[in-house]
Amino acid sequence: MADMPDEDTQFWLALTRVDGLGLRTAHKLIEQFGSPQAVYMASLTALEGAGLAARIAQAIFAQAGLKEAEKELKTAMASGCRLLTFAEEGYPALLRQIADPPLVLYVRGDARALTEHSVAVVGTRRPTAYGTSVTLRLAADLAQRGLVITSGMARGIDSASHRGALEANGKTVAVLGSGLDVIYPRENQKLADRIAARGAVISEFPLGTSPAPENFPIRNRIISGLALGVVVVEAAEYSGSLITARLALEQDREVFAVPGNITAAQSFGPNHLIKQGAKLVDHWMDVVEELPAAVRSQLLPPPEASEGERGAAPLFEASLTPDQKAVFEALRADESLFVDSILSNVELSYPRVLQALLELEMSGLIRQLPGKNFIRKL
Repeated sequence: MADMPDEDTQFWLALTRVDGLGLRTAHKLIEQFGSPQAVYMASLTALEGAGLAARIAQAIFAQAGLKEAEKELKTAMASGCRLLTFAEEGYPALLRQIADPPLVLYVRGDARALTEHSVAVVGTRRPTAYGTSVTLRLAADLAQRGLVITSGMARGIDSASHRGALEANGKTVAVLGSGLDVIYPRENQKLADRIAARGAVISEFPLGTSPAPENFPIRNRIISGLALGVVVVEAAEYSGSLITARLALEQDREVFAVPGNITAAQSFGPNHLIKQGAKLVDHWMDVVEELPAAVRSQLLPPPEASEGERGAAPLFEASLTPDQKAVFEALRADESLFVDSILSNVELSYPRVLQALLELEMSGLIRQLPGKNFIRKL
């Protein structure tokens, strides 16, 4: 069972239940009156004088939301869920900085994970094998350095990012677009349990809230708000991951993108972001080197045992076919090579070399120069 909540928690929670009261207005009220409890103790004249619409002022004066909040607190405690209010010391500092931070967070797991250095990894619900492979590896590599991996626990890239962090024995945080007791998708119940054991599953939505489509864009601001930066792996043109990237920019966070095959619909998002100035990522260091110096100094050094196996190679190499890998390794980044030179350095037939070159070029790993000359882009 969760710890007894602070007596003021009920008032914080009650304000979230007042119809028509937005987050920004609620924060202004609390700042003006000093606390949520003081807001509820204010006179009707004072509430209307604070600029509230008459019906909202009357609702607060009539103690709207307090009974619902009391019931919710009992339910949350019985389910082992903790409620973290904006005023508490454990509320994540980065999330405080966004324009509309939640008044209350429902937390299952270790709330301390919310205050550690984090990077968000997000993407499509329908990833390619390449996207899943890259996500698992990138999340694992970043988690091994001590970064918390934050995502939305949706199908596809989000779930892969959580799994990658867990497989590296790292910490991860899942931000839900539903109540903590309504896991979506349902097949992720075991994953949610694993995340709570190694980090936290959180939501700003009341218990019992269904995963309505409109909830997910709302929760995306928390994913980006908790993180130092957001990495988009694969995302179609109208993906919610692009909303997360836009929110990250508005919140003054770093935006990263893993480039993909230009013929794949899932590559539109990251490739578009790169065109707009997002940092191209093909290695965990591409993310870490953009973090503040004070953060970098606190991260763990690369694991010696795995550095030679995983840390030094670009992410893309983990998903290359044997032919692609052989051709890629034969190329150089400082000098272009003619097809015949490549052919002489690999044990492949001419058609297989041409096929591998085409696939590598389409993936954005190499560039073709005039006269059938090729050069690495990485």
